[in-house]
Amino acid sequence: MIEKLRGNPWAVLATLSLGFFMTLLDLTIVNIAIPGMMTSLHAPLDLVLWTVGAYSLVLAALVVTAARLGDLLGQRTMFAWGIAVFTLASAGCGLAPGPAALIAARIVQGIGAALLTPQTMALIVATFPAARRGTALGVWGSVAGVATLAGPTLGGFLCSALGWRWIFFVNVPVGLLVLVMTFLFVPGLRTGRAHRLDPSGILLSSSALACVAFALMEGQRFGWNPAIWALAAAGLVLGALFLRHQGRRQDSGPLIPFVLFRDRNFAVMTVLIGAVGAAMVGAVLPLGLLLQQGLGLSAVQAGLALAPSPLVSLLVSPFAGRLADRIGGRRVLLAGLLAYVLGLAVIAPLATASAQALTFALPLALMGLGVGCMIAPMSTEAMRNVPPALAGAAAGISNTVRQLGSVFGTAGTTALLASGVSFQLVLLLPIGLLTAAALVVRGG
Repeated sequence: MIEKLRGNPWAVLATLSLGFFMTLLDLTIVNIAIPGMMTSLHAPLDLVLWTVGAYSLVLAALVVTAARLGDLLGQRTMFAWGIAVFTLASAGCGLAPGPAALIAARIVQGIGAALLTPQTMALIVATFPAARRGTALGVWGSVAGVATLAGPTLGGFLCSALGWRWIFFVNVPVGLLVLVMTFLFVPGLRTGRAHRLDPSGILLSSSALACVAFALMEGQRFGWNPAIWALAAAGLVLGALFLRHQGRRQDSGPLIPFVLFRDRNFAVMTVLIGAVGAAMVGAVLPLGLLLQQGLGLSAVQAGLALAPSPLVSLLVSPFAGRLADRIGGRRVLLAGLLAYVLGLAVIAPLATASAQALTFALPLALMGLGVGCMIAPMSTEAMRNVPPALAGAAAGISNTVRQLGSVFGTAGTTALLASGVSFQLVLLLPIGLLTAAALVVRGG
């Protein structure tokens, strides 16, 4: 039976999706545990917040490099290494005796997540034919949407029942299962051509991404002082040097093949992936704060109140991917963008101190419908014309842009909330981003 499943596209997809789920879940599940960490570790808020920031920072900085390593060493090999590192680091997070040890373990966890994340999309593209790729990416997309939105719900249950350390310990058995499944089911594919590593490119790209991500993540906390602006400027300069360096290496294995951006589908969808990543964070973050601080709900109650969104997304995504294969991804994507915007537009005027959790159930379900119809079509359209040899690089770019979009969304939302802007006005950020995205898709 196991031999029959080896190389089976659906067994491969299940393995990749489960590993991908863990990495995305850990982006949001920690937020709900912050109060418990502060009490247990006797640490101030600004230090504990680095358990969130360190993971996001490393993930954003290393995804492009990890995608290139997958092309060189094999996607299955890098996926397995990523799972192993992530699982060990998760155990280290759960056992951390203090905030410094926890932050260090989260950095290692981010390295593991970066190693495995771009391999998932590259292996899906290599495993599934174009006619079924939308359905496969629909399942993968549902995992992405549910993991991002379900973090607070699952985290609330674990923290209440077992304590905050279990948000990390739960990764250990799952990680071991994924590692076994990887060697049983995933074939040793290598979609890229063998080129030597580019240490200069790796150093420039990682440094540029780290500087920009750090400045955005910490700018509000440091009052956007001159050091933060200098760091952001340094990131932009390093980014320009990286692009110039890549331009000279287009014939000798670049980290970013510029030929990818000659495909309008890939170029447009890459921008949209970043915008949607920013918009989703820009919506979920204030919603979580409203439910807990505005309506006085506990972590578990807030998680349950948000549950309609991931549940609907989970149900819809596979069908959205199949529909994208039949009628085209852009139509499904446009419907998803409009559904999400409509859900947010309904929530905004309802968000008052007298509101009840059930007040938001239907608009949250509408947002879940939107997520389910957005993730898979964006990925399908982005990868539609990408040759297998460039799938790893394309996946690395897409995931980096998605992660940077989340960082931008977090920074923008945090700055608005800190300045005292009302909840309704804060929601204009994701509404505006998604409306612009819808116009681009409609006009394309």
